[in-house]
Amino acid sequence: MWRRWKAGESLHEIGRALGKDHGSIQFLLSQHGGIAPAIHHRSQGTLTLAEREDISRGIASGSSIREIARGLQRAASTVSREVARNGGRPLYRASEADHKAWESALRPKVSRSAVQSTDSFRKAVALATC
Repeated sequence: MWRRWKAGESLHEIGRALGKDHGSIQFLLSQHGGIAPAIHHRSQGTLTLAEREDISRGIASGSSIREIARGLQRAASTVSREVARNGGRPLYRASEADHKAWESALRPKVSRSAVQSTDSFRKAVALATC
């Protein structure tokens, strides 16, 4: 769809080619201002799903965090934080950890003040910004 739009095809032409109504095509294009959304990719320093699966297998086999990290050629602190942030040794699941990592990387983020519901927090923020 994006390639066709960039090539100058009309909404009707794109809709016919994709078997969709032109209104659906217009809705999708307008959601992104007519510009193709960026393709999400991981940072080079981020753990991959394969590495997370290796961590999970290491935990299941009873290996220490340092042994797992040595096998991955990663810092022990990286593996330790990964395991801790995803439920610790008994609850660690590679696929869930990977999904959670993708979700937490999404932008824009919701501000803490929007998430926090206490009045005392809001008052503290208001006083700090005055």
